[in-house]
Amino acid sequence: MIGFLIKKNFYDSWDNLFKIAIVNIGFIASIAIPVFVPGFFASLPFLGMITMLIGILWSCVYLSAAALSVKRISDYGNFGFADFIGNLKTNWPAGLVFGGMVFLIYLLCTIVIPFYLSMRSTIGLLLAVFIFWTMITSILALQFFLAVTSRLEKRLFVAVKKCFIIFFGNTMFCVFSLLHNIFLLAICLFPLFIFVPGPAGMLLFLDQGLRLRLMKYDWLEQNPGSDSRKIPWDAILIEEREKTGSRSLKNFIFPWKD
Repeated sequence: MIGFLIKKNFYDSWDNLFKIAIVNIGFIASIAIPVFVPGFFASLPFLGMITMLIGILWSCVYLSAAALSVKRISDYGNFGFADFIGNLKTNWPAGLVFGGMVFLIYLLCTIVIPFYLSMRSTIGLLLAVFIFWTMITSILALQFFLAVTSRLEKRLFVAVKKCFIIFFGNTMFCVFSLLHNIFLLAICLFPLFIFVPGPAGMLLFLDQGLRLRLMKYDWLEQNPGSDSRKIPWDAILIEEREKTGSRSLKNFIFPWKD
């Protein structure tokens, strides 16, 4: 399943390279707000914090529209500028909630955990360790939040619950997904890949992964009593593999010659 996921994600990213780059450019412009603007309010830290919060919230609302857009790619479809604007209007509540989560994690990393560590006591250390691992668990689960709200569940509280259900039922897959997207983020540090894959490519991967995992649950529902650790992915993905197909290097570079 992992091999097919990587293959399909690469194919879909390649076929939509220009659109993914455009979405990423918009995100880079958005994330510049919380990254650079608070610096102009160095003498007014509260105002700088408010500016950072607004910038994070807007960036995450933007990502919520991107998540709903790349879902179309994952489903063998397409999206345009008008679709993106429509998705922005549709999915903004999920973006605000996701932005609140991101801001909370930022506060935990920069204020809460350092505060408990500065206590230099056993209780402070235990609280810092507990918060740290709770945060890591939440990151592993909630990385799928935008994908879940786009594909599975619009009710935000239920979407959070489903993220943790996915995590506890697919822990290693969630770890792999996070490491994969950290790798994609590292690639973006190179100038040649600054716009691709970027956040849109990461969201596409998460949506593709969620989509395939839902097929697992559909199969388990159709086959009650089956061992959830022994999923016949080869049988489940027959149709998907036919749709995705296979390509040579020539097909990638000169698709019109196929």
